[in-house]
Amino acid sequence: MYAKVIVDISNNELDRIFDYSVGDLDLEPGCRVTVPFGAREIEGYVMELSENTDCPPEKIKPISARLDDYPVITAEMMELMRFMRKKYHLRIIDVLRLFIPSQMRGGKVKQLSRKSVSINPDVCGEQLIKPSAVMQKNAYDYVRERGEVSLSELNANCSAASVRNLIMRGILSVKDVEVMRTPYNDLSVSDMNVTLTAEQNNAVERISSVKNKTVLLHGVTGSGKTEVYMRCISKALEEQKSAIMLVPEISLTPQVLSSFRSRFGSRVAILHSGLSVGERFDEWRRLITGEATVAVGARSAVFAPLKNVGIIIIDEEHDSSYTSESNPRYLTAEIAEFRKNYWGSNLILGSATPSIESYYKAMKGEYELVEMLNRINKRPLPDISVVNMCNEIYAGNNGVFSAKLERELYNCIGEGNQAMIFINRRGYSSYVMCRACGYVAKCEQCDVSLVYHKEEDALKCHYCGNRYKTLAVCPNCGSEHIKRGYSGTEQIAEKLKEMFPNEVILRMDNDTTQNKDSHLKILREFAQKRAKILVGTQMIAKGHDFPDVTLVGIVDADMSLHFADYRSVERTFQLITQVAGRAGRNKKAGSVVLQTYSPNHYVYKYAISGDYKRFYEKECNLREVTKFPPFTRIVRILVAGESETEVAGALKGMYEKISALARDDKRFVFLNYMWAPVRLIKNMHRAQILMRILPEYDSLDEIYDIVDEYKNNKVSIFAEINPNNLS
Repeated sequence: MYAKVIVDISNNELDRIFDYSVGDLDLEPGCRVTVPFGAREIEGYVMELSENTDCPPEKIKPISARLDDYPVITAEMMELMRFMRKKYHLRIIDVLRLFIPSQMRGGKVKQLSRKSVSINPDVCGEQLIKPSAVMQKNAYDYVRERGEVSLSELNANCSAASVRNLIMRGILSVKDVEVMRTPYNDLSVSDMNVTLTAEQNNAVERISSVKNKTVLLHGVTGSGKTEVYMRCISKALEEQKSAIMLVPEISLTPQVLSSFRSRFGSRVAILHSGLSVGERFDEWRRLITGEATVAVGARSAVFAPLKNVGIIIIDEEHDSSYTSESNPRYLTAEIAEFRKNYWGSNLILGSATPSIESYYKAMKGEYELVEMLNRINKRPLPDISVVNMCNEIYAGNNGVFSAKLERELYNCIGEGNQAMIFINRRGYSSYVMCRACGYVAKCEQCDVSLVYHKEEDALKCHYCGNRYKTLAVCPNCGSEHIKRGYSGTEQIAEKLKEMFPNEVILRMDNDTTQNKDSHLKILREFAQKRAKILVGTQMIAKGHDFPDVTLVGIVDADMSLHFADYRSVERTFQLITQVAGRAGRNKKAGSVVLQTYSPNHYVYKYAISGDYKRFYEKECNLREVTKFPPFTRIVRILVAGESETEVAGALKGMYEKISALARDDKRFVFLNYMWAPVRLIKNMHRAQILMRILPEYDSLDEIYDIVDEYKNNKVSIFAEINPNNLS
């Protein structure tokens, strides 16, 4: 018997199957094994078993060992690997690595066990302990009263010498007991009897009445989508099926997990990158062994190793975090669609602001559209006031807060309520510039401006993480006239502290959430009203439910509006709607102050009225005229390398071949090549070919073949479909 094995090395030359003899090992497809490869032993995965091989017998080596008691790659994941390999032009091993915890590879994480002590039933222990041995008697009684106790606890509460004596004499038995590392074990859970609204009940019934369908659940903020998700999951579990629930931000997972544990108990497992290595490994094992049947997590949880999946839910489906922007690149919704079809289950895409592409498919009938257009407690959506910041400047206000936002903040805090301030820019100021000569501090390895971080007194690159000393004088001309750019979360929090010196101001961004459980600690402190104001980036914009938040301030609504990206207006609408939805979610009315320098832009008109459908019609018409998605697919070929010459050569060669292909091909709407907007990242020169292709032409094999011709060890080349970020 022979096994076809893919070795765990990410390399184009090794992206193929190698034959090994099975010997007397008990193997099946999906098993993780070690195999001799050259002069070393390396891990690999059994792809299939065969009675025959085309290799000469003398070249066949035996598999060294099987590493796990069960196949770590399921049959479904094998099929998914083939789908992703063809769809996204990925290497086999890069896809397989998505399916298991990364630290499991190489044996960097293992099952955790502890020593457990109990009374040996085969020995009359009390008769063997002398009356004078008081310490031994105490240890014996401690174990007898508890039935079973960990050795560490026993030693901490009794004489360690006496415990050793009892174990050595066989009076106490010791065994290894596996310990599961459970994340967020201290979360409070409280099961609530929720009565569904008519809209919620209609949504549950409509979703439950269809099979193997993708449902777009369009529900305004506060309409109770989470309860609908849980009811649909309950129905799947009643049918002995499993479920996957995806959320866009790690910060949302504790809140969702608390609700889900209240409803489904230990059947829930959580998967995301913020867990410790051991926690992620144990949660993954609970899923693959069937101990847990509901997977909750961020993007990577779409690969949860569940069987018989009954429902998959992607909450905030429009969010950009569901697109993987590094190798291996993939779209979460397309992975979920594959799994839905594999099991014949339903896929729910939920959002208050669906992506244009998703709503377009719903309008065409490809998706079932279910709408929830009212908040569950009948509260109106918050009132949004637009402040023209140009008028503020004319009035002599050069601060980051408008007069109206300042007044609203004082009123809100004075009445004992809470406020959230949104600015989607971290750090203290976005750049540092010399007023005398115009010099701007830039990263040495990336073609981007450095961001000033006051707390660390450093200039930082947000692309590569490099740090530089703060500038006191201009290195170019020696001037001391240094100007700092646009405000970030750090500066906003500082200004608020000046306004409210007696209040706790919390800040939530990538800088304050580096440590494990940082998200949870910040949100818990705010939920318990230990702080009156929470400042944050888009981490605070979605999903959070704080009943005492009555004011939301959007400091710079224009920030996402003027990017050179066809989705910039859509993203602005989504962000405004989502962050505004944090206000007035309970009995107290909510208000939003939106600061902008472009108050007449049409996006604000639709955001203020909460009119998604009118916004969709406007945006969809523009895209149809300009031939952008959903009326085309964007394909981007990104070339990166240390040598500018090598990058330019590969780019030009590919472009010429694709141009020849496009001349006789009606699928191409647009084709061009250029340097990437961010031309240098981590000392890698970057260039790209952009094309827009009509969606009815599904195959990109000819383009992938051209890409393969130019791949070498001097440049990396990736092809992306509808990339989130074109910079």
